[in-house]
Amino acid sequence: MGADEEVNERLSGVRAVSGQLGRTVQRLRKSYKLSLSKLAEQSGVPKSLISEIERNETNPTLATIWRLSQALDISIEKALSDSEECPFIEKTSRADTPLLVSEDGKVRLAITGWVKTIEWLQWYEVAAHPGGMLVSEPHRQGSVESLSVREGTFEVEVDASTEVVAAGETLRYRCDRPHIVRCTSDTPGSAIMLVVMRAQGDTAFTV
Repeated sequence: MGADEEVNERLSGVRAVSGQLGRTVQRLRKSYKLSLSKLAEQSGVPKSLISEIERNETNPTLATIWRLSQALDISIEKALSDSEECPFIEKTSRADTPLLVSEDGKVRLAITGWVKTIEWLQWYEVAAHPGGMLVSEPHRQGSVESLSVREGTFEVEVDASTEVVAAGETLRYRCDRPHIVRCTSDTPGSAIMLVVMRAQGDTAFTV
């Protein structure tokens, strides 16, 4: 199965992301006694789009998820995680693996990490079309991100520093500040992304 076929098969998993997000947004909005209009004002997300998210009728971008999580005072990870207990042995099919999609639609993150560790350890499969760009807000202070490239070439920008990482190479960098990951090759790129979130009270990582 080719890279494009794998991405298309995983698209059904987006429903799991938007469905979980919709339930969480609606529950928190009602608990805070916020109208759709008020949440739209606080988040900068259009009222009509929030309504569609709550009804699981759209696949939100990373930027939209971030804005809503900030307005509702919840982390993106908690907004997307499932609170139900999981069995000790858990198997997830490719089609059931949820996806996050970058704002430009060219980068997809398959959430392969376990929701039980999502507050401190996250990992994703990255599939990017040429020119695709993933723009991320700062994570918790002292957190570190690792990008191991399997195919293609990526460029990572953190503050004023930029580094290129190619197939077979791994790049680690501070992710507690705005950072951008771009696919710079002429062919689709793929990578494994691992995010280690610093726990409250822990000593910050040195990189």
